[in-house]
Amino acid sequence: MESSKTRETTLCHMVAMPYPGRGHINPLMNLCKLLVLRSDSLEITFVVTEEWFGLIGSDPKPDRIRFRTIPNVIPSELVRANNIEDFMEAVLTKMEAPFEELLEQLDQPPTVIVADSFLTWVAGVGNRRNIPVASFWSMSANGFSRFFHTDRLRQEKGTERGNEQVDNIPGDSPTKLQLPMTRGHVFVMDVCCEVRKVQCILLPSIYELEHQNIDAIRAEFSFPIYSVGPAIPYIGLEDDSSRSTANNDNEYFRWLDCQPSKSVLYITMGSFLSFSSEQMGEIEAGLRESGVRYLWVARGQASRLKESAGDRGLVLEWCDQLRVLAHPSVGGFWTHCGWNSIQEGIFAGVPFLTFPLVADQFQNSKLVVEDWMIGWRVQKECREKNLVTRTEIAQLVHNFLNLENNEGREMRRRVKEVQKVCRQAIAREGSSETSIKSFLKDISSGSLSSS
Repeated sequence: MESSKTRETTLCHMVAMPYPGRGHINPLMNLCKLLVLRSDSLEITFVVTEEWFGLIGSDPKPDRIRFRTIPNVIPSELVRANNIEDFMEAVLTKMEAPFEELLEQLDQPPTVIVADSFLTWVAGVGNRRNIPVASFWSMSANGFSRFFHTDRLRQEKGTERGNEQVDNIPGDSPTKLQLPMTRGHVFVMDVCCEVRKVQCILLPSIYELEHQNIDAIRAEFSFPIYSVGPAIPYIGLEDDSSRSTANNDNEYFRWLDCQPSKSVLYITMGSFLSFSSEQMGEIEAGLRESGVRYLWVARGQASRLKESAGDRGLVLEWCDQLRVLAHPSVGGFWTHCGWNSIQEGIFAGVPFLTFPLVADQFQNSKLVVEDWMIGWRVQKECREKNLVTRTEIAQLVHNFLNLENNEGREMRRRVKEVQKVCRQAIAREGSSETSIKSFLKDISSGSLSSS
């Protein structure tokens, strides 16, 4: 049997520290699972708050990933969306001390710390302790590039000017610059600038889909940039045979099994923010008037929305999203355009209806609709009242799921091409697989210096 002393000298110990939010924890955990599957010598300590441990502590994971907790230093009333900026401030100022205290208690010192980019204080912790820090950016490479360069453009153009077209963001197509900035925008711009203090960046992106942005980011930094996307739970779903739901006991899969091929619109607004009650009412009425089949995940509102769904709609509080998207009866994905959802839709090969709510979601919508041309916008133009009516929604979703529609047929052809690019990236010798192996090699060899 191998001695503990020998094991300590050969083991690579990673500490993973996510930002305390569903859209940040999930992709970092998914990446950690991919890493341990590709390295027998890697063990990971995944750090979450006590509150989040109560939510995800029983989720299945490899034995070499173990949870450790820090106290709930963030007041629970700040967790809600209407306090998002105060929540960010608490994360920045109150998590560092308990995290550093936890590092002192670990039996095995970390070889590397992988931290969400939003936790800018982790770089200082790593540098003080001579531990290399990898910054995990949970959004698209396009989003990073845009936030990184927006501060310069804001200073050049002034802070009070409104939306205007700009074409000098490296690696990006012409886009709208949002001014003036909210506290949230400024926070994310500061995050992008602070990554200069780490030893590498991990991007949950597919190089072939965002190569211009990734190359532009690499030109800005002297340390490695690894494109390791998609950071989604695709293990076990890579081949079409995994789409069988014969052994699945969930009611919603049995419902999906009874629907015609590509006839169901899957709808979700994300886990954090939501639409106004007025817009939700228009969406509800528009879906009912359209006559389309739909599966709607509406957290906190499912019981109310079930009443109007009838026999053509199914409304849930939660579902296994990636497996639902991969089901043969699903023909489209109405999404708020969170990056994790975009990656899952691409992996499953379904076209998108985009309805972004905040921040990088608007750029993700632009990628889907304008750059990759694999989706349509629900809201086609900015309007003063900012409301999409039930009549518009009914017509849109009816046309979107019409398999005889020429525009839709071409969109579905393109999304299958993008899906193929995604599958090739994670295959043997693919760009993402190669990048993951390169990262593992660099951390195990000690080539990432914290100096």
